[in-house]
Amino acid sequence: MTLPSASGVTELLLAWNNGDQTALEQLIPLVYAELRRRAHECMRRERPGHSLETTGLVNEVYLRLVDLNRVRWQNRAHFFAMAAQLMRQILVDMARSRRSARRGAGAPQVSLNEAALVSKDRGAEVIALDDALRSLAAFDPRKCLIVELRYFGGLSVKETAEVVKISERTVMREWDMARIWLHRELNRSGDE
Repeated sequence: MTLPSASGVTELLLAWNNGDQTALEQLIPLVYAELRRRAHECMRRERPGHSLETTGLVNEVYLRLVDLNRVRWQNRAHFFAMAAQLMRQILVDMARSRRSARRGAGAPQVSLNEAALVSKDRGAEVIALDDALRSLAAFDPRKCLIVELRYFGGLSVKETAEVVKISERTVMREWDMARIWLHRELNRSGDE
């Protein structure tokens, strides 16, 4: 699959920033396949029979992207980073609503490695991971962003480095440190 050129997508994003709705119409076909690939990666880690499928997740992301009025798009990487954040938010919102529908059923605590595996109650795992990421963001927002981009957004190390504006080596170092911290945090929460 050939990805759309970064400059072409960036030009359309900037035109959309300036109110050109035809730029949005031209942009969506260019980024749809990549959004779908990343959504598929996200959904692959969800429980079987999840009420949302890849196309549904892409559609939800699209609807939320169109409603974002205050975002000043910088480039293609920024666009996909925002899409990754929206995918996380959508999946966490769905998991929380499923959890509340069960009248307060407790969420089991899991490690980050276990969270990547498909299970019967994937929603609780997504919530536990989201809570741990919120804790991480409180003292190290950059590490949280790196996890979000890599885990939820499916961005490569190179793409993540571009979004965060750091070296690929720094991305890998912080990705490793964040995973260790999250593993410890998720295990500690499970012991309480």
